[in-house]
Amino acid sequence: MKVFPRFVRCCIQSDVFDFDEDSSGSEDFDWKVQSRKLYFLTMRPLTDPETKTLFDKLANYTGRSLTNLITPPSTGSNPSDRYVFRLQDSRVYYLPLSLANLATSVARDNLLSIGTCLGKYTKTGKFRLHITALDIIAPHARYKVWIKPNGEMPFLYGGNILKAHVGRWSEDCPEHQGVVVYSMDDTPLVSESEALCEKKMPRVLLIHTQGFGVTARSTAETRRLEPTAITCFRQADVGEYLREVGCSPHHRPN
Repeated sequence: MKVFPRFVRCCIQSDVFDFDEDSSGSEDFDWKVQSRKLYFLTMRPLTDPETKTLFDKLANYTGRSLTNLITPPSTGSNPSDRYVFRLQDSRVYYLPLSLANLATSVARDNLLSIGTCLGKYTKTGKFRLHITALDIIAPHARYKVWIKPNGEMPFLYGGNILKAHVGRWSEDCPEHQGVVVYSMDDTPLVSESEALCEKKMPRVLLIHTQGFGVTARSTAETRRLEPTAITCFRQADVGEYLREVGCSPHHRPN
């Protein structure tokens, strides 16, 4: 009986590929054909260790509101409307189940992206959130930081947040806690055509999300710091769309 190649064994353990082990010893079993099938596998569900790593990272920003991302649809709705997490090329995507089912018919080389990319797993097994996850975690963020106008540009150029740049933030925020960064400008944004129809259409209040980070100090400790002290370490900011993602139409964050 032939020994399973390492690539095949790893995929079997991850429930990516499944076939009868007894058939591997037959003369008709073609390892090249099976390896090619494995290579062209489409995105797959996350394993238990991968799911735990992902949820631990998301929970650092959302807290108990994480359940809102994975809660099944209400009674009477279509089960395919619920959102799922899928892994493709070490990246995790958040998308409706109906869309994930359609993606199974696309070869891995032809599938560049689908749904919302939350981030990617590193070679050491850790999960790194990308800026594209901002729209997913911002509505469920437990702690928030608002930065002053003079602190927006330094943050959008990849800098950390100083105490002098903090306008306000959530109370009782602990140290090393994930936070979503907002600007102080919460005024409604409307175009000229919307302004003409202002009496007929309700005006939508948009809060400008700038990115997210991790607090360097708790709320109580920050009050005793100097104005130049770092209060929040930057993890991602919307300026990346111009610095990195905007450099190529097919570029994806590392």
